[in-house]
Amino acid sequence: MLNDGDRGVIIQRDRETYAVAPHLPCGMVTPETLRKVADVAEKYKAQAIKVTSAARIALIGVKEEDVDAIWADLGMDVGNVVGICVRSVKACPGTTYCKRGQQDSLAVGFELDKKYHGMEMPGKMKIGVSGCPNQCAETSFKDIGLVGIPKGWRVYVGGNGGANPRIGVSLAQRIDTEHVLALVDKIIDYYRVNCKPRERMGKMIERLGLEHMEESLGLGTDS
Repeated sequence: MLNDGDRGVIIQRDRETYAVAPHLPCGMVTPETLRKVADVAEKYKAQAIKVTSAARIALIGVKEEDVDAIWADLGMDVGNVVGICVRSVKACPGTTYCKRGQQDSLAVGFELDKKYHGMEMPGKMKIGVSGCPNQCAETSFKDIGLVGIPKGWRVYVGGNGGANPRIGVSLAQRIDTEHVLALVDKIIDYYRVNCKPRERMGKMIERLGLEHMEESLGLGTDS
């Protein structure tokens, strides 16, 4: 029997079948990819196809002996759905498509996804990028959340869902795109140095204090 994460699968409730969830950067997908997913689901008799909360498409209820063939037929990267790593970068349509977008959340999301998706971390990490304060990418519930505003980006840190949900706190605002990408680099470096094993960003901030993070990152109180 495979364990969760082995060969990119998740064991299902019946303890016999698995879900396969390929990586779809920022939830964007082409018609060709959708046809391929549908063909593979039919070929291997998946019990269901689920659009996940992390904007992936999971093939649910597949047999263990079919897993390698499914990945070969899909020809797609594995979505990091479990493990101590950057799990997902969730992004809304932003100024590319949405009439309410104030910043290009897709471009920033793709950049962060390319750099960080699957990167090993001391604890689980999720990143969200919203193009406006409506926060359709649920950015306040992410370890690192970027929110587009007319004069740049607001940066939130320490949010998470789970049994003890936490809303992220504001770390910086009115940051342009170049500097917000650099700030995310610094936040992740700070997290890797200061967190305890398996500690989420929010718990680390509660333990050390937001001021410690601000000082370590060189941020003023009026950032």
